[in-house]
Amino acid sequence: MVSITSQISYLCYMNKEQFNKQKVIDYWILGSTDDYDTMMAMLDTKRYNWSLFMGHLMIEKLLKAYFVKINEDYPPFVHNLLRLAQDSNIEITNDLKLQLTTISAFNLNARYDDYKRSFQKKCTPEYTLEWINIIKQLQLWIIEQIKK
Repeated sequence: MVSITSQISYLCYMNKEQFNKQKVIDYWILGSTDDYDTMMAMLDTKRYNWSLFMGHLMIEKLLKAYFVKINEDYPPFVHNLLRLAQDSNIEITNDLKLQLTTISAFNLNARYDDYKRSFQKKCTPEYTLEWINIIKQLQLWIIEQIKK
């Protein structure tokens, strides 16, 4: 889990004069690694809706790291994965658009009580595993893009 110290450190990096591109990228990647571990722990304990929620957070943080790499600026305070990808000049295929839009919905569906019950029912082991596999593939692809 990202410590309060690293959260404060990130906020300090938001000073444009002290912008350190690599430190900001590393901050987002470290957070995504923690979220991956939590996603898998939630999957192992059959908390499927929370597993997918953590998958969303992981992809969001990786896209924010990529945004920083491409734009040399701090990422926007948004959770919409499609917007983050578009703002990072990622070529958006129809498949990627569908994936990012669906994964973005995991954020809302797991957080808000009015959506939570129906989302829990939707998150069968099969559905969850299908999307965890898609999330893992996206994770590897985004990391590859960051390393280029």
